[in-house]
Amino acid sequence: MSDLERLQGNGDAEEKRKNAKLALAVRAIGIVFGDIGTSPIYAFRETFVGPHKLALDDLHVFGVVSLIFWSMTVVVSIQYVSILMRADNKGQGGTLALVALISRYIGGSKHGWIAVMLGVFATALFYGDSMITPAISVLSAVEGLTVVESRLSIWVVPIALVMLVGLFFLQRRGTTKIGTLFAPIMIVYFLTIAVMGLVHIAKAPEILHALNPWYAVQFFLTDKMLGFLALGSVVLAVTGSEALYSDMGHFGRGPLRLSWFGFVMPCLLLNYFGQGAMIVSMGDAAAAEAITNPFFTMAPESLRLPLVILASAAAFIASQAVISGAFSITHQAIQLGFIPRLSIRHTSDEHHGQIYIPLINWSLCVAVILLVLFFQSSSKLASAYGIAVTGAMLIDTCLMIVLFVAVWRYSWWVVVPTILIFFIVDGAYFAANL
Repeated sequence: MSDLERLQGNGDAEEKRKNAKLALAVRAIGIVFGDIGTSPIYAFRETFVGPHKLALDDLHVFGVVSLIFWSMTVVVSIQYVSILMRADNKGQGGTLALVALISRYIGGSKHGWIAVMLGVFATALFYGDSMITPAISVLSAVEGLTVVESRLSIWVVPIALVMLVGLFFLQRRGTTKIGTLFAPIMIVYFLTIAVMGLVHIAKAPEILHALNPWYAVQFFLTDKMLGFLALGSVVLAVTGSEALYSDMGHFGRGPLRLSWFGFVMPCLLLNYFGQGAMIVSMGDAAAAEAITNPFFTMAPESLRLPLVILASAAAFIASQAVISGAFSITHQAIQLGFIPRLSIRHTSDEHHGQIYIPLINWSLCVAVILLVLFFQSSSKLASAYGIAVTGAMLIDTCLMIVLFVAVWRYSWWVVVPTILIFFIVDGAYFAANL
């Protein structure tokens, strides 16, 4: 083979790798990012109308939007996507993969059991997340019907239940088929919420000042305890971080990072800033009415029903991220000996991490149905959701200390300030939810 042919062959192989990465990145949008992608439906709203209500003035709106931006940057982009995704166990992600990786280095030490117990606690919390996410995501989206017509409120729970049961029936088809089916819907959804945000930002461009972290600081300096308690609702904007990490085995870190930084994060931020811009541009009476469901109020009245349908489809898909993550976590728990052997079906010949576990699927289905019937609304589920998410995030931060020191062997002068930042952020969110 000539040098020219060899170079051409290498070029073709590189092109195939790029195409494969792009294809996985697109499928990941339909599987992994639905959870965090549907947070704009309820996160901004709950901060103002949740258990600790905030005034609808510029100080609080700018402060909340700034908190959402910096939380998404620190927790999702830096802690999970940039750092923890480097800590995989043979391609698998999630807390148990992190524990398995750490155990290879400290397993024989007298303190190794602490890492294992933290991993078990985080996994229990992730199963809680896997139950609550489908319930709160689908309920919050279907509740958009009440913005269109208040008399439809009696149909919210029945419609949500039908959608959720249908989702669990789909799981046996496998991640690749579901991702191919869901990805176009999620791409349309993300583009739609980005355009909605842009329209309102154009009307009140001053909301972009919230990129300055001083607005978040000023919010805390003014409100103190109320500002601290508001974190319990702000954290809803970053739910899905742990699911993103747990789903790494289905797609790989490269495609997930490409999807997040190149498409998902910009769309989410545009929508959050757009919600803030809409509220600050309204009068007091209009803002008070809009904040009860700002996501759907962003759309013109004639387009609200199509938006409810699209958001309901996106929320239906959002549940997929934690369900796939639950399969991955269970598989790892079986390998580590924490759970008895279960029937596992591999749904892809190309990607070993794509699996389906019938017992976990139907156990989650029953739990989700019970949650919807018991809580009846997304607002009532929000606090329980926050505990599951922030608890798992805080444990991941504890395990990061061992990762940095024992596995990656970073110097203490790098470890201490880095971990301190994550402890302050994750610890504050967890304490606020408590």
